Amino acid sequence: MLKNVLVTGSNGYLGSSFINQYKNKYKFENFSLLTQKLEDINFDSVDIVLHCAALVHQKIEHSYEKYHEINVEYPLKLAKLAKENGVKQFVFISTIAVYGEDEEKLDENTVCNPITPYGKSKLAAEKELLKLNDDNFVVSVIRPPMVYGKNAPGNIDSLIKLVKKLPIIPLGGIENKRSFISIQNLCHMIDEIITQQKSGIFLASDDESLSTTRLIELIAKNLDKKVYLVKILFFETLLKIVKPSFHKRLYGSLEVDNAITKEKLNLKNPYSVEDGIRLMINGE
Repeated sequence: MLKNVLVTGSNGYLGSSFINQYKNKYKFENFSLLTQKLEDINFDSVDIVLHCAALVHQKIEHSYEKYHEINVEYPLKLAKLAKENGVKQFVFISTIAVYGEDEEKLDENTVCNPITPYGKSKLAAEKELLKLNDDNFVVSVIRPPMVYGKNAPGNIDSLIKLVKKLPIIPLGGIENKRSFISIQNLCHMIDEIITQQKSGIFLASDDESLSTTRLIELIAKNLDKKVYLVKILFFETLLKIVKPSFHKRLYGSLEVDNAITKEKLNLKNPYSVEDGIRLMINGE
């Protein structure tokens, strides 16, 4: 029997990618918070809820109340309904934003100290959801760093556009370390957590972190494009003044060590960072 998975945020990047990657392994029910009411869900044949829907960082900053409503109240209400109706597992997609922004290296034991409304709301949801975990209702929380892949939103897409446009890029010699996760590796992890019915908090990451310079080199290599990466000292200083958040993403480090999660799940990432970048550029 195929397990039946209800996916919220099924039109979003992660939800649609998971459905696409595992359409032969699971039966999927889609649900949109925008157009449907939680009370209207028929849980009769649902085995697992995969909750990907969220209010993420927006260009316009919403109030914390808005984040709390969508990122805490909705999933909690959904999980309680699922539990009452005999659903076996609730998988909640959280974020490494729950750790805050000061950590350069983090693992499963790092103390959470979120500073954004998004990070704060996700941590609040995790705490409430985990209280529902018991022998009949498995609650699994996944904290991914930035996800990349074909058509992924975010900074890596901006770097791809940059490499396509400019033959000379002033981002050479950056020796930071950042962890990402490819969409394929993240979907594989979700599948393992569902298959093993494991509860608790899981940290997602590719096996290797990259510097911004190395990331651009890999993108250029897979685009078959020759770029010259140069180091311009005043460029970094200028960026720090003009765009501090962008500066932090390009020059700062954020390394994820998820050894505990890998051990708990006996997990091996199917793809290396190089594979992931190649798949993204080739549109797979």
